[in-house]
Amino acid sequence: MKTLHSLPVLALLFLVACRSDPKQTKSDPQGEVPTQGTVAAERTIPQQLAESNGFQHWKDVEQLRFTFNADRGDMHFERTWIWEPKEDRVTAISGTDTLAYDLGNMDSTAHKRNSGFINDRYWLLAPFNLVWDAQSYDHVHAKEQKAPISGETMQKLTIVYKDQGGYTPGDAYDLYFGEDLIIREWVYRKSNQKEPSLISTWEDYVEVEGLKLARKHIRHDGTPGPYFSGIEVKKQ
Repeated sequence: MKTLHSLPVLALLFLVACRSDPKQTKSDPQGEVPTQGTVAAERTIPQQLAESNGFQHWKDVEQLRFTFNADRGDMHFERTWIWEPKEDRVTAISGTDTLAYDLGNMDSTAHKRNSGFINDRYWLLAPFNLVWDAQSYDHVHAKEQKAPISGETMQKLTIVYKDQGGYTPGDAYDLYFGEDLIIREWVYRKSNQKEPSLISTWEDYVEVEGLKLARKHIRHDGTPGPYFSGIEVKKQ
């Protein structure tokens, strides 16, 4: 199996443009889901999705390590990230290349590498980004919609990012989920265009230190999407 370590290859395969501003990645108490004393009905659907995936435990996370993988034929791409949210620090590992940088003080090299971190982190933590990015998008919730891959009737949350700031403003996502508020499928639409740019499942969930994370994604045509390995969480 060939191992590829170049971002352009990944971009052609699985790169989803994500709206998150790299300056807003640090764990912020103001971004937490309301406490258990808050009536559930008072929480927004994005907040409920985040909480169903364990967002309430994020405040205790000292370090998150994960490897983003992508395959196409006999080609394999992977890169590993170590994120220390309380220190606002990221370590990027690709092959024999390692780069550590502070999210609040990035040079041009770190900024370029960070676009990969934002992409990979979004694939892993999209439900949490619904809280972190709450001021950056508009959303619409529908209770009964046909999911694009399974054809099952699910709830649908559409989020459309605003037209300024971040890496790729104006993008849209359609998230499909059941009564358990766990994402099962999603659609990415570049620049909020009508036609999908990418459709995939969210599956193979694992719970790590209270965080519920999807490790695998399958595209609508049955081909493998990105998947995660080596997920480790250290809490205080």
